[in-house]
Amino acid sequence: MRLILLGPPGAGKGTQARRLLERFGIIQLSTGDLLREAAATGTSAGLKAHEIMSRGELVPDDMVVAIVAERLSRPDCAKGFILDGFPRTVGQAEALYRLLHDKGLSLDAVVQIKVDEDILVQRVEARVKEMEARGETVRADDTPLVLRRRLAAYHAQTEPLVDYYLRKGLLVSVDGMLPIDQVTAEIEALLAKLPRAGAG
Repeated sequence: MRLILLGPPGAGKGTQARRLLERFGIIQLSTGDLLREAAATGTSAGLKAHEIMSRGELVPDDMVVAIVAERLSRPDCAKGFILDGFPRTVGQAEALYRLLHDKGLSLDAVVQIKVDEDILVQRVEARVKEMEARGETVRADDTPLVLRRRLAAYHAQTEPLVDYYLRKGLLVSVDGMLPIDQVTAEIEALLAKLPRAGAG
């Protein structure tokens, strides 16, 4: 099973990915984690990625594609994967298509998680207040201001993927404002209807 989870920052993609990987025995590839891992290595590319993310901006396509391509080549991706946070642009989607095509692979589905963005911002504001009240450090890229920037970037660069994957017949959508368990159940029900679901 090879999936993409699509939705704005804070839509619950990471939570649903973790549940789906348990269900299908595949791995989650979060580009946020991959980029933070690259930043932690201290390489010039990693540090540049960290600097860009700290401003709430998107890392350039070529940098992200190279990191994802390397990760997809590892043996643990052979059974399938869930991509969380990639592709972010139509250019990245086309690069992913070429990467998979060269390996004789294709996507099974693109799951769009729809959410109310005003409520997302309110949740981040509440989470930040709770963390500060507990004396915890709030990540520089996890504030309401940065979220609003990321949401604006999502609309400008990532939202066109909805039409892109709709035209390819790969898009399925769920209401991400439902309780977490219900979102999971709806995603699994949609995936069960796919003609290629479970294909190696």
